[in-house]
Amino acid sequence: MAQESSINTASRRTRILNNHLVQYPSKPTSCLQSNSCLSYTPPESTESFGFDIKEMRKIVDFHNLEDRDWLFGVIKQGRVFNGKERGGRLFVSPDYNQKMEQQREMTMKRIEYLLERGAFDGWLTKKGVEAELKKLSLLEVIQIFDHSLSVKIGVHFFLWGGAIQFMGTKRHHDKWLRDTETYAMKGCFSMTELGHGSNVRGIETVTTYDSKTGEFVINTPCESAQKYWIGGAANHATHTIVFSQLKINGVNEGVHAFIAQIRDVNGNILPNICIADCGHKIGLNGVDNGRIWFDNLRIPRENLLNLVADVSPDGQYLSAIKDPDQRFAAFLAPLTSGRVTIATSAIYSSKIGLAIAIRYALSRRAFSMTPNGPEVLLLDYPSHQRRLLPLLAKSYAMSFGGNYLKMLYVNRTPESAKTLHVVSSAFKAIFTWHNMRTLQECREACGGQGLKTENRVGHMKGEFDVQSTFEGDNNVLMQQVSKALLSEYVAAKKKNKPFKGLGLEHMNGPVPVIQSNLTSTTLRSSQFQMNAHCLRERDLLNRFAAEISLYQSNGESKERAFILSYQLAEDLGRAFSDRAILQTFLDTESNVSAGPLKNVLGLLRSMYALICLEEDAAFLRYGYLSTDNAAAVRKEVTKLCRELRPHALALVSSLGIPDAFLSPIAFNWIDANSWSSAQQ
Repeated sequence: MAQESSINTASRRTRILNNHLVQYPSKPTSCLQSNSCLSYTPPESTESFGFDIKEMRKIVDFHNLEDRDWLFGVIKQGRVFNGKERGGRLFVSPDYNQKMEQQREMTMKRIEYLLERGAFDGWLTKKGVEAELKKLSLLEVIQIFDHSLSVKIGVHFFLWGGAIQFMGTKRHHDKWLRDTETYAMKGCFSMTELGHGSNVRGIETVTTYDSKTGEFVINTPCESAQKYWIGGAANHATHTIVFSQLKINGVNEGVHAFIAQIRDVNGNILPNICIADCGHKIGLNGVDNGRIWFDNLRIPRENLLNLVADVSPDGQYLSAIKDPDQRFAAFLAPLTSGRVTIATSAIYSSKIGLAIAIRYALSRRAFSMTPNGPEVLLLDYPSHQRRLLPLLAKSYAMSFGGNYLKMLYVNRTPESAKTLHVVSSAFKAIFTWHNMRTLQECREACGGQGLKTENRVGHMKGEFDVQSTFEGDNNVLMQQVSKALLSEYVAAKKKNKPFKGLGLEHMNGPVPVIQSNLTSTTLRSSQFQMNAHCLRERDLLNRFAAEISLYQSNGESKERAFILSYQLAEDLGRAFSDRAILQTFLDTESNVSAGPLKNVLGLLRSMYALICLEEDAAFLRYGYLSTDNAAAVRKEVTKLCRELRPHALALVSSLGIPDAFLSPIAFNWIDANSWSSAQQ
């Protein structure tokens, strides 16, 4: 009996082990047949569109809609763009599970794919407003797909190509622009150093001139002078723009830009150059950022980008601009395009996050209001509306601000250079900060699903975080804005002339007065909204100027006084930005005929204006709003959330982002996570 029992036990254990090792066909759906399971209901089946979403898209996207849609189609059809079906829909998104090296090579393959299909035709060889707007629109589409891809392309065309185009002369245009457009060579942009980022004037790379050979000699004199974070340098770039101090006959003439080849046609690093990889990053791992050292690298004299200054064959420094400050400003003026493209891409990123989070909130339910009652849609909770709808209104407002910035850029003149610099600096900072805040809120609003890379929102935080830093640290840019406003203030007071430019004309009129008791009608009045924003900007500019003057009267230098007044500088920079954005919203709204579309724009504008009042402590800190009025503003924002709620789906459907560029949770998130989907 004992032997038989032992045999039975062994047999049973063998069967159990066999069941673990051998997978028999099963019917897993049998345990998923409960009638009480949730089902996905498309929000389109219950939500109505109270305005024409196609007309709204025309207002938001503003230009080149056909070109955008063409490129969206190209990307959806290309296998290199990693299209996958989830929940019965096609989605295109990079495979972020790939190793860094694989992501970089895929970025280059996608560039080649787009090049073959003519996506970059005319980007550097065609001139005029239409050509520039088309280029900007296509870059925005590329960024909607993948930030790494747009950054890699942006470095090549806007930084490397832009430097040649706007800092060089005919000899450079003839030699380099066509080959850049066709990727016969691959360019990068070596400005940032280990020891100097925002302070470009302080860079330590040194270039001298050898009149015997007619060559410039570039050197990295110390480790802090190594070029750092150079996009494209680690793997693919064959040439670079080198920003360096130029020393002629022992005299430092300041920062200049040179063209240098760093690899041969086979990708081998050239002599006198060392290149190292910056390594893995929290995002943008499809971009091969590298570090560069120069050791007596010799380049032809003609490789100096000489629009502003030149060196003669015998070694004489030549420039029509004698003042070093003005010459430095002239060197950097053409580089505004980077801030323009970063600002606009940040807004498209925030729109992606909001489209996903709001669509999810229109189909995902949680908790019941009554026992055994139906669960409530997330977006029907006032708290959820408060989280997302003010951010949506801000994104609309900043879209209009971005459109204004693009038109300012493509129509730029020497006279508008100052305005372009100030507005691009302000908008780049405000838009990128808004994007990071929006993505974080959207990630949280999507709950656990927001953590999945395929749902985009969480991953995009790492991808776009760098926008707060490159092309100018945001805090530094905002200080530049305040410094420019102070210069306008001092000039107007000194000459006893009215303010003109940068939107400061409101300073010439009487001081706006805020009523002691703000009603709903007043709060939604565009006149009140603009008055409140102008009052804040006006008072802060006066306070800023007075504080600077006080510090100087106590013996501080102008520079030191400015540093000590940083808090007012920050408040003033935001006040300028918010007022400028509100003005672009009002200008956009004024061009729309009366009707449902204009009514919704009015709600969005009021939401934008009032949420700025609520969120900026300056309105209470300096007494522009009483505590009672601040409470009234807060109450009105809540009412606006309720009124915008019925338009939520229509508003995100008007943003010009095709379904394939969103994510599975924006649609049938149950099917996308089903067992059958997991087997694909």
